[in-house]
Amino acid sequence: MNNLNVKDQSFGPIQHLIDDEAVEEIWINSPSRIFVARDGKSELTNLVLSKEIVHNLIEHLLIWGGRRLDVSNPFVDARLPDGSRLHVAIPEVTATHWAVNIRKHLNKANNLADLLKLGSINQEIFELLKSCVDKGLNILVSGGTQAGKTTFLNALINQIPAHERVVTIEEVFELKPKIPDWIGLQTRSANLEGDGQITLRKLIKESLRMRPSRIIVGEVREAEALDLLIALNAGLPGMATLHANSVRGAVSKLQLLPLLAGENIAQSFITPTIASSIDLVVQCSIDSAGKRRVVEVAAITGRCEAGVIEVESLFNWSGDKYEKGLSNYQRVYGKSSVAVNS
Repeated sequence: MNNLNVKDQSFGPIQHLIDDEAVEEIWINSPSRIFVARDGKSELTNLVLSKEIVHNLIEHLLIWGGRRLDVSNPFVDARLPDGSRLHVAIPEVTATHWAVNIRKHLNKANNLADLLKLGSINQEIFELLKSCVDKGLNILVSGGTQAGKTTFLNALINQIPAHERVVTIEEVFELKPKIPDWIGLQTRSANLEGDGQITLRKLIKESLRMRPSRIIVGEVREAEALDLLIALNAGLPGMATLHANSVRGAVSKLQLLPLLAGENIAQSFITPTIASSIDLVVQCSIDSAGKRRVVEVAAITGRCEAGVIEVESLFNWSGDKYEKGLSNYQRVYGKSSVAVNS
């Protein structure tokens, strides 16, 4: 294909990769170096484009996403019509070529039962998480890139009782809850004059005026962690994802991110707030074979000392099976009918 025919194919020369259900993500390092991921593994395609075709493709896709890309704004995140997420970086941020990533929304698991069928969790973890969601406990989903955090969070959301009102807050729309009373909020970049930006912090604050039963933050990266913790500490149930390589790493990172909100934020406030606000941390991972699964589930007991938050492991993946931790869930919370250890 020599030209991008936007009338016939929204994705032009990469339409066949979009249509391929085995392809999870597509990235363009240069017009002649186009990669895809299948089952968590990357492979180089034989597709060769020109610089002009790549630029035309991205400009066309950004029209759908309603986002802007130029020298003053060399990064862009956008949601595409099919639910995929587009990220682009251009020179001089990149060395020579436009760097393009399209993460497809494959929707492999809509709920916890689907995750159970896929082997991402076992029956005991299924029952535990179902009980936690039903009882309105606050859940943090952590993991590395491509570990399945968003898919897992979406499955948790779809477990929320139908009578509750849910507000989701994201940089770019990725979550697709299948619940009756749901509002989705998305950030907005500044315009050419530098005005009109809407941040995650602003959206979290506005969401509290929308009568939510729960708030969901797609990904906590910066100072919005403070606003989320304040909301959870006030008694509003919620969930969020966070990039981290372990449960304890996630808790430590959550202790640091609120400090970005300003010099007047003290660790002596943040640590006990996390201890009292977060109930459960679920660590997701992807192995060398491309298998995504929960590798640890841990409880935040509510206790902290000398800046250290007490974390008790409930389940750990040993490499071939789940092993129970020493903690008893019913003893830790007294909220759930599910006892992890008999």
